[in-house]
Amino acid sequence: MRYSNPVLQADYSDPDVIRVGEDFFMVASSFNHVPGVPVLHSKNLVEWRLVNYVLNEIPFEGYDKVRHGNGAWAPSIRFHDGKYYCLIPFPDEGIFVSETDDPFGEWSPLRPLLEGKGYEDPCPVWADGKCYVVFAFAKSRAGFNSELAVFETDEQLVSCAHSYKKIYDGHDISPNIEGPKFLKKGRYFYILAPAGGVSTGWQVALRSEKIYGPYETKIILTQGDSPVNGPHQGALVDIDDSKEKWAFLHFQDMNAYGRAVHLQPVKWVNDWPLCGEVTDDNLAGHPVSDGEYPVDIRTDFNIEPSDGFDGEGLSLVWQVPATPKAEWFDMKKGLKLNCVSYDYNSIGNMPQLIMQKVPYLNFSIKTKCRLNLSEDGDETGFVVFGRTYAYICVVRRGGQNFLEIRKGAIDGDADETLCQSQPYDDNFVTFQMSARYEDKNKLTYRFTFGGSAFTHKFYADKGVWTGAKIGIYARSRKDSPGSATFKYFKAACTDNKYNR
Repeated sequence: MRYSNPVLQADYSDPDVIRVGEDFFMVASSFNHVPGVPVLHSKNLVEWRLVNYVLNEIPFEGYDKVRHGNGAWAPSIRFHDGKYYCLIPFPDEGIFVSETDDPFGEWSPLRPLLEGKGYEDPCPVWADGKCYVVFAFAKSRAGFNSELAVFETDEQLVSCAHSYKKIYDGHDISPNIEGPKFLKKGRYFYILAPAGGVSTGWQVALRSEKIYGPYETKIILTQGDSPVNGPHQGALVDIDDSKEKWAFLHFQDMNAYGRAVHLQPVKWVNDWPLCGEVTDDNLAGHPVSDGEYPVDIRTDFNIEPSDGFDGEGLSLVWQVPATPKAEWFDMKKGLKLNCVSYDYNSIGNMPQLIMQKVPYLNFSIKTKCRLNLSEDGDETGFVVFGRTYAYICVVRRGGQNFLEIRKGAIDGDADETLCQSQPYDDNFVTFQMSARYEDKNKLTYRFTFGGSAFTHKFYADKGVWTGAKIGIYARSRKDSPGSATFKYFKAACTDNKYNR
């Protein structure tokens, strides 16, 4: 069986992966979006399903408001002595841990491991009855980067550390080194880490026989002649108990599409893991476009973006950009979005946006809702969201509903109406969009209503550390009994219509 890269087209940034028996588990960054830190499950490293989240909310002050790009950065997941541990960094609060006996079940409340600003990308390894955590530094908070450090805690990750030791300075040969992942194989401790920047960087491996070094360095994956830019920041994972066969999963920054996840074969040469296609054992590998399944198992695992809104709650694909409130929505004969007060002229920082990741290269969306807009200022719509965004909506004004298409920008001025408002008298509205891949920097999309009579074409824009997102909302200028009940959200992959 063969697979094609990327194995996850959606935006699962900074992936970390472990194997426990015959199961693989992945966690990824979620930033300010909640539920936070997605947990994915696979049997073969190719087909994945979204099964859980570590966080129901971000339990720190200020996340009741939208804080773009803050929140849960680059977590790691490890299994030790019967427990799963997820280490999560928050750039303004520190490094925290959550644990569970069952990754499909409830995760424990966060507890601190290292408090303070500027710590990112933690990953643990166990040795000599202790746990050691490697991490990097965020220049925006710490004032510097390109260095790695280690702190020590107890084996159960209960004790909060109050100091750390820097163990690697990458300014000369590994600039912007970050995202370190700790592991032990044979006589060496390894740290795998990306360097060179998100869009143009490479993957390095460090190794030492001692936790605190000194560490040797080798570049193990670069773009080469492949179209896969910045192949780095990911997870080295063993395939079976023999520890002889390994794989490497990493992301590729595709702008509005987010950070898609690729799977690379791994070849060990002189105790160095070379990733991808290796044509010279002395040099780094390059990304492959396809390959054989690492595990000869086929599943029906996938991540379904469509939602019939017929369950007791939202599908796992949906997130909101701030701590959710109970009054935002109900599940009553569909997804009933209440017209919650948000009296601003843009939606760039609106917390009740219900959004999901861009699901495919080429796709279409169709979502239908029943309108119950009762007060002037009541509004519901469908949005493609990023640093800049556009949306189609029905708004009540002067006792009548109007259909509009608007665009805006995060922290920008008032959203701009792009098409002349049209009166709208129906009790139901169906929002539609089509999206087409032009290249990794261009996702073209078009909102459509009423055939070609009311359309507009845009380029999607990435968010703050994320890809673009698609979603729905309702709001009002003041407290209102108004609402919009969404009956379904249908996403269809149209990749076969276009050449990739």
